Amino acid sequence: MTPPDRHAADAPPLPPGGHPDPPDRLTPFQQAVVALVRDLAPGEVVTYADVAAEIGRPGSAQAVANVLRRVPGLPWWRVIPSTGRVYRTHADVQIPLLRAEGVEVDDGRHVAPTLR
Repeated sequence: MTPPDRHAADAPPLPPGGHPDPPDRLTPFQQAVVALVRDLAPGEVVTYADVAAEIGRPGSAQAVANVLRRVPGLPWWRVIPSTGRVYRTHADVQIPLLRAEGVEVDDGRHVAPTLR
């Protein structure tokens, strides 16, 4: 599987700490994360743990987060921590993107994940 185009004009913003250049090749795990996250609809919110469990790797939530930082062009803002609270370091970018998709985010940065 080829990573997303790295310099597409309409590419989503990088997550905080994200890399602008995708890896040359994706592992099967990375491919599965990319496919699942690409398929998230606007307004659909899942947790890192949801993604890991859905691709058959429960307990790999941190590895999912690493993929989202390493592969640009994904709607990373639709994936949140299991606590349901947007990371403080991501809030300035992630919350406006979620709200633009109609997702409610409270003043404490909490989001209710949707179930797939």
